[in-house]
Amino acid sequence: MNIQRYEDLKIWKMGIELAKDVYALTNQGAFLKDFGLRDQIRRAIVSVSSNIVEGFERDTQKEFIRYLTIAKSSACEARSQLRIAREINYIQINEEAMLSKKIEHCTRSICQLIHYLKKHNKPTI
Repeated sequence: MNIQRYEDLKIWKMGIELAKDVYALTNQGAFLKDFGLRDQIRRAIVSVSSNIVEGFERDTQKEFIRYLTIAKSSACEARSQLRIAREINYIQINEEAMLSKKIEHCTRSICQLIHYLKKHNKPTI
C-alpha cells in the first residue's frame, strides 16, 4: 500500500460523505430544536474522518490502528443515534436504513484496513 496523503484513503472520503449526509439530515425537522441529539450525532460522525486523519499522521502503525478503531467506534455510535432518531420519529425508517447502510460499509472498510495493517505489520504505510 503506497498512500502518501490521508486524502487518498477511501475510508477518509467515506467519512466525509457520511458527515455531509448527517449534516443534511440533521438540518431539518425535529433535529432543528433538539440541540443535544443533533450535536451528538454530528460530533460522532465528524469523529470518523477526524480520527482517520489523526491516526494517519501519527508516527507508528500501532497508533494508526488505534485511531482507526476509534473511528470505527464513532461510526457505530452514530448508527445508534440514528436508531434513536427513528424511534422518536425524527427520521423515517428509510432514512435510517440508507444512512446505516453507508455507515456499515465504512466500518467494514475500516476493519479491512486494520486487518491489512496488522497482517503486514510494517512501520509505515
